[in-house]
Amino acid sequence: MIAGMDLYPAIDLRGGQCVRLYQGDFAQETVYGDDPVAQARQFADAGASWIHVVDLDAARTGEPVNRPVIAALAAAIGVPVQTGGGVRNDEAAEALLGVGVARVVVGTAALDDPDWACSLAARYPGQVALGLDVRGREVAVRGWVEGSGRQLAEVAAQFDEAGFAALIVTQINVDGAGTGPDIDLYAELLDTLETDLIASGGVGTADHLRALAALGAQSRPLMGAIVGKALYEGAFTIDEALAAAQTG
Repeated sequence: MIAGMDLYPAIDLRGGQCVRLYQGDFAQETVYGDDPVAQARQFADAGASWIHVVDLDAARTGEPVNRPVIAALAAAIGVPVQTGGGVRNDEAAEALLGVGVARVVVGTAALDDPDWACSLAARYPGQVALGLDVRGREVAVRGWVEGSGRQLAEVAAQFDEAGFAALIVTQINVDGAGTGPDIDLYAELLDTLETDLIASGGVGTADHLRALAALGAQSRPLMGAIVGKALYEGAFTIDEALAAAQTG
C-alpha cells in the first residue's frame, strides 16, 4: 500500500470570485462561483487536508485585492491554506501569514531575487513554498507570459537546499486541459531533488491522480497534487479525488 499524497483543491481568485484560466490566459477565463469561502468549506468538509488558493489579481498586478477574501477563507475552515500570487516581498508574505495563511508560494520573485526568496524560507521554516511554472522544461515567469530561458532542472537544483517547504511545479502545456499530468517531469524531479514536490496541471480524471500517487512506488512519493478545473466541471467528485490520491 502506497502512503498516498495530499490533495490540494484549488481556488483561483479574480475580483473575489472563483475562476479558472485556460493555460494561464486571462482572456480564457471561466467563473465558477462568487463564494470562495463556501467553496473552500465544501472541500475541507469532504476531508481535504489543504486548500490551495491563487490570487490572480495580485499575480498580475501586485495589488492584493483578494486579501480580505483569503483572510475570511483561512478563518472559516479548519484546514491549512496555501496561497500564491503576487508574493514578491516581505510585506506581501507577512501579510498573508498574518491573516492565517499556513504557507505562501513564491514564484517569479524567486528567480528575480534568489537571495531574498531563500532568506524568506529560512525565516519562516515550513511556511514558504517555491512555485515553478514550466513550458516543456523551460521555466516561465510573470504569470506565464515570458520564458526565463532557464531549464527547470537547473533552477530546481539551485533552490533544493534552501529549505523551502515544497516545490510546486506546474506544467503549463497541460494546465486546464485535463489531458493528464506530465508524469515524466515529476518522476525526474523526484529522482534528483530532496525538496518535497507538489504536482500541478493536467489532472482530468481520477486515474490521473492515481498515476501521480503511484510515483511513490518507484521513488519517494509526491507530497501532493493540485486539482482545480476537473473538480469544478464534475470530472470527478471531491470524494473520488481524495480516494484516488490515497490509492496510487
